[in-house]
Amino acid sequence: MHPLHSRIVEKARSLGFVAAGFTGPGRPLFFDRFTAWLAEGKNADMAWLRRNLGVRENPAKILRNCRAVISLAYPYPARKPETVDGFSVARYANPVAEDYHTRLKRLCSELVSLIKENDPGSRNRICVDSAPLLERSMAAAAGIGFIGKNNLLIIPDHGSYLYLAEILTTAAIPLPSPDPLSNLCGACSLCLDACPTGALERPFAINASRCLSYLTVEHKRDVGADLEPTLGKCFFGCDRCQEVCPFNRQSPASEVVMPSTDGFLGMDEETFERDFGRTAFARTGLEKLKGNIRAARAPDGKTL
Repeated sequence: MHPLHSRIVEKARSLGFVAAGFTGPGRPLFFDRFTAWLAEGKNADMAWLRRNLGVRENPAKILRNCRAVISLAYPYPARKPETVDGFSVARYANPVAEDYHTRLKRLCSELVSLIKENDPGSRNRICVDSAPLLERSMAAAAGIGFIGKNNLLIIPDHGSYLYLAEILTTAAIPLPSPDPLSNLCGACSLCLDACPTGALERPFAINASRCLSYLTVEHKRDVGADLEPTLGKCFFGCDRCQEVCPFNRQSPASEVVMPSTDGFLGMDEETFERDFGRTAFARTGLEKLKGNIRAARAPDGKTL
């Protein structure tokens, strides 16, 4: 490994990242698969995924004269956040922590400082869900993991409970020639079997319009009465295809870090902004969160 690579990887690990890899800004792996998925209309109403396809195909259009992309993976807690009355949210939401976009950008800025020490004239751009990049494809190309049948990046010795980030740079960083990891799912179909709505229609193929993570976070309307029973007690996101994955370290324990669902339903915007305005919940907003809670409580007859 080139000395600069070693320094970046060592610094990344000291900051809490579990993996770092390097690749060029060329056409991402699985780009054709992505465009075929769009052509099938499986992106629900996320029209923004259809925009900037030329940029997704050539990340150098995001940063002129980009020479390298550093792909980074940061872990999120394996314990599921719960309300005091036993309802939960996806692990990545981590409602007691600052929104991961902000946290990761701050950590990545320390890596940018290291890059600029070696190349003061370099230009750098940090991306955390903030640019039209095929993040998982680029991470796979960098050799830090493989794409599982549930479409998530899996790092063999860690699993898939990961946030992803990228640093695009014009610095003259020698690029290694990593061999992308082979898919290690084998004959396992636990993630497909566990999907409560059938959103995982086949290996590596997801219908976003039926994905509970999309429906409870990105979707602007209610989940829908037909899918309410599939929510279980989770009202923000869904981890079921990850919870059954053999590569994830199983943590059966939950952690009570949220008020009761009644507390959320009776919450006003000022309180929500004070307590959760800097967390992942802010993206969805209080009213959508309340709608999700009503949907999750409906099967038990607990409506408000």
